[in-house]
Amino acid sequence: MLPGLMMDYPLTLTHLLERGKTFFSRREIVSRSPEGALTRYTYADYYARACQLASALRRLGVGPGERVATLGWNGRRHLEAYYAVPCLGAVLHTLNPRLHPSELSYIANHAGDKVLLVDRSLLPLAASFRKEVRSLEKVIVMPDDGPYSGDDLEYETLISREPPHFEWPALDERSAALMCYTSGTTGLPKGVLYSHRSTVLHSMMLSMVDTKAIGEKDTILAVVPMFHANGWGWLHAAIGVGAKVVLPGPDLSSTSLLDLLSGERVTFTGGVPTVWLGVLASLDEHPGRWDLSALRSIVVGGAAAPPAMIDGFARRHGVHICHSWGMTETNPVATIGRLKEGLDDERALERRSKQGYPVPFLEQRHADDEGKVLPWDGRSMGELQVRGAWVVASYFESPEGADKFTKDGWFRTGDVVTIDPEGYIHITDRAKDVIKSGGEWISTQALESELMSHPSVLEAAVFAARHAKWGERPLAAVVLKPGQAATKAELEHHLAGKFAKWWMPDDYVFIDQIPRTSTGKFKKLELRERFGRHLIGPERS
Repeated sequence: MLPGLMMDYPLTLTHLLERGKTFFSRREIVSRSPEGALTRYTYADYYARACQLASALRRLGVGPGERVATLGWNGRRHLEAYYAVPCLGAVLHTLNPRLHPSELSYIANHAGDKVLLVDRSLLPLAASFRKEVRSLEKVIVMPDDGPYSGDDLEYETLISREPPHFEWPALDERSAALMCYTSGTTGLPKGVLYSHRSTVLHSMMLSMVDTKAIGEKDTILAVVPMFHANGWGWLHAAIGVGAKVVLPGPDLSSTSLLDLLSGERVTFTGGVPTVWLGVLASLDEHPGRWDLSALRSIVVGGAAAPPAMIDGFARRHGVHICHSWGMTETNPVATIGRLKEGLDDERALERRSKQGYPVPFLEQRHADDEGKVLPWDGRSMGELQVRGAWVVASYFESPEGADKFTKDGWFRTGDVVTIDPEGYIHITDRAKDVIKSGGEWISTQALESELMSHPSVLEAAVFAARHAKWGERPLAAVVLKPGQAATKAELEHHLAGKFAKWWMPDDYVFIDQIPRTSTGKFKKLELRERFGRHLIGPERS
């Protein structure tokens, strides 16, 4: 081998932080409190406060590799910790405030969190589990909703004692920078440790023109919670390129988001489909109320985006929806649903409704139950497997997670997909949610997307119900739009001819709300527990 004669420059978050301060010091960061008040400050201000926080944490004894947890909404102090903690050499561990206290206790104990930064508005939640965390030494309260005068350390008082500069340590790019835990829907939550290198590469990928194209001219509304899969990586990319950042706080209602999108002239945002279904409904209800002319793209991930929503935003409001896929284990962005050159044809909406093809430095394949790699024919369904520069190699101190990796080094995602000849993946289900009726797989997400295109349907979840003959059959839980009506016969007619007859739901149950996980995904296990015997009850015997 003839080695290249280039410098070995470390890929660390410190570079992105310093770059933001050096070249974009006047760029603005806007943060909204729980009461709706907006705070504005510059990158230069942000950098100084990040230095103060790092100095304060070091004074408290936080050392290399030690975990500093956050329990907070998307606000400016949380963003300060996003860089201060990993650039100090410690590990930022974002806790999900939507989890049950017992789950938070387990996760914080498993991670070995030493310090907890918590929003004042979330102090009651912190109080419900903090005493159970054996490793926890200090709690720092971030006054997001007003002054704090309790017994714990107060953020502003703490950092005010420190200088607005800091001697950042030299870091190994492969050292841990951030930590997120999986949702635990198929077992105990598992820790994913992102390295500086993986996060920097991920940030660079997000700035590529054919992925998310995040750049200095952008104004980014960070709707994705910072505790959810690293906030999809946008805030690390934004600071590195000098984009304006808008942090919405805890209020993610449709009206609240639309006010920020319009008032701050947002160019780029995204989130799970349920958020944008609500936004689309508000836009339809109040045409002309909000000016979204600056908005170039909404990225949708976390669940399948209904084609009717994608088409509705484009046709009625001129807003482009870009489908994407990823998970906590992929840092998280793995695919991009943009149309390749020459594919803007009669199948364009179909392709845009898929989850896209891999971003650079990530590979994909899918395999059947026996591990046989399947062809990219758009029909063969199998489990999606990925590998790449920001894909997890193992879980943090969780040997029980070893079965998520193949012998030849691919990560098993648990998503059941087809892949077409162009490389576009179409997620048909999670492996744990797939319906196997008489030995044949049925895609619940395809049925859900079509049901949600019905003008009276707000949301729909299709899940497996027990069946005396076929083992499992699809059952649809439907939430209707306010003031709208639909019958089982009307929904059957809406689906007729679009799916094989044996795919069609055996019945429909109309409910007020579909249960969700902490990240907004449908809790189909809860639906199965509630309605699992619906098709074999006395009335159907």
